[in-house]
Amino acid sequence: MFQNIYSTAEYIKKRIGDFEPEVGIILGTGLGGLVNDIEVHTKLLYANIPDFPVSTVEFHSGRLIFGMLQGKRVVAMQGRLHYYEGYDMKQITFPVRVMKVLGIRHLFVSNASGSLNPDFAKGDLMIIEDHINLQPDNPLRGRNYDEFGPRFPDMSYPYDMALVKKAKEIAQANNIRCHQGVYVSVTGPNLETRAEYRYLRNIGGDAVGMSTVPEVIVANHMGIPVFAVSVITDEGFHSSPEPVSVEEIVKVAEDAEPKMTLVLKELLASL
Repeated sequence: MFQNIYSTAEYIKKRIGDFEPEVGIILGTGLGGLVNDIEVHTKLLYANIPDFPVSTVEFHSGRLIFGMLQGKRVVAMQGRLHYYEGYDMKQITFPVRVMKVLGIRHLFVSNASGSLNPDFAKGDLMIIEDHINLQPDNPLRGRNYDEFGPRFPDMSYPYDMALVKKAKEIAQANNIRCHQGVYVSVTGPNLETRAEYRYLRNIGGDAVGMSTVPEVIVANHMGIPVFAVSVITDEGFHSSPEPVSVEEIVKVAEDAEPKMTLVLKELLASL
């Protein structure tokens, strides 16, 4: 895997020339529209990149997009990878490792998630200030590569609190309903039962999803400051929650996307 990371990065460098991205962006379910604002330098399909895992989720495009956004050089993952697709944690986080080798100094992450907190409604944003990892494996398990980071990285503040504060100010200035909260990462792909929603709330969660945490762990391992935001797409806090489909989740995410995009763009400009 170590050699593959560098060989993949070299393949990409040959195709992007002297373009060195400063910020990596991972776009979640229904949230790929931000790429429309990027002044594109190069687009690469995951399927054409050696050793790069391919997203199997139908509403994830599976493209790496290099370009300018808010005066910053960015690389955006239009479509992320999930444990439930059958990939292991090292494969899921492989793109973050590659982005680090390419030069990124910040990582922005978005996702769609279900609310566990009765104060968080569909269509709201939640800036992630901490997380609870209920995924069954850890991307740092196995041999540690000291070139990337320490064997036992500290995770006291997995999300950059200065970016959290700034993003909250941006949302407030633009009258966007936005909260801070704790994200719980589970395996999926099924949505949660009523008892599971209660459990996740009782252990301290404000929102639940099936992604983000593996990438954040690896970014912290490599010393990359992280900002992450969830779009609340469904509500699991009701005593009798309404059944929800993935199509409904995607629709809510797409409708809320302009708010998330505004916050991410202004936050990016402030770096």
